[in-house]
Amino acid sequence: MIFHPPILALIGASTLSGGVLAASAGFAVRLLRRWEPASGSERQIGLERTTQLVSTVVAFVLVVEAVSLVLFAFNADRMAPLFVGAMCAVGTLNASPWGFPTLWAKIVVFFAALVWLVIDRVDGRTRDYALIRVKYAGLLVLAPLVLAEAGIELAYFLDLKADTITSCCGKLFGEGKADIGGDLASLDPRLALWLLGGGLAATIGFGLAAPHGRVFAVLHGLASLVLFGIALAAIVAAIGPYVYEQPHHHCPFCILKREYGHIGFALYVPLFVGTGAGLASGVLAALPAGASLAAALPAVRRRAAAISIAGFALFGLVAAYTILRSGLALIG
Repeated sequence: MIFHPPILALIGASTLSGGVLAASAGFAVRLLRRWEPASGSERQIGLERTTQLVSTVVAFVLVVEAVSLVLFAFNADRMAPLFVGAMCAVGTLNASPWGFPTLWAKIVVFFAALVWLVIDRVDGRTRDYALIRVKYAGLLVLAPLVLAEAGIELAYFLDLKADTITSCCGKLFGEGKADIGGDLASLDPRLALWLLGGGLAATIGFGLAAPHGRVFAVLHGLASLVLFGIALAAIVAAIGPYVYEQPHHHCPFCILKREYGHIGFALYVPLFVGTGAGLASGVLAALPAGASLAAALPAVRRRAAAISIAGFALFGLVAAYTILRSGLALIG
């Protein structure tokens, strides 16, 4: 099963990303120790030239990492027929104890990569590399995350066996089960939707206020992360059943299938983009704003907040459309 083409592509992408970031981390250590912006020495000039190459290569592999999250989820759904008992991506991920840890690791790397890419973009707009130390210190955090994600993913694929008997989404996200899937499925749909509506209102409100104060931007970033969790819970507890028009079908993966119009992509893409942009806006607001950042930083921060607001608004509209057009009367 390790020779399945999408699996080879995912392993290749993770290996490439891990190797590049490991090498870049070594350069980051050297840069943090020897960076002297006021110096015109040959060593400093060499560091300035190399950092442009490193930033470009790292940005490329981080984009690859972000795309690999989509490919991983898509491949997990496509591989479901290969396992006895699997109906969707849940069965594929349940076929190994490394399945869901791989998914969560990829999500963490996705958000971390997006924040790093935004910081790199701001740093590229300054003439004095104002965020160079922040950027490469962040790279030292990002590199172990990517290497860990690559290792977990490899362990998952190596552990997959075609004769594995797995469980379907109905068992994992069944009401009354004593685990997080059961807890989410058992959550009162009215409460879940009220929390989602309140979370959207608060997060978008902080986003609209973000250009008027760094505190609001930081709050917007924190609220975006909280809203991400609330949105996932609402998808399992309420939005999913409205899509399926079945009150006991709570799977957050089946909504990606063709028979449901791939509505899951219309929900997850703006949700992930909104969360990532909100986190980036909050992180930028928390950074020290020097003189050289006076023009670049606020502009990028406002743009990130605007993208976040648009993403969450689109998610809310799609969720509302899904509920209104459904034939299910889940809430009286």
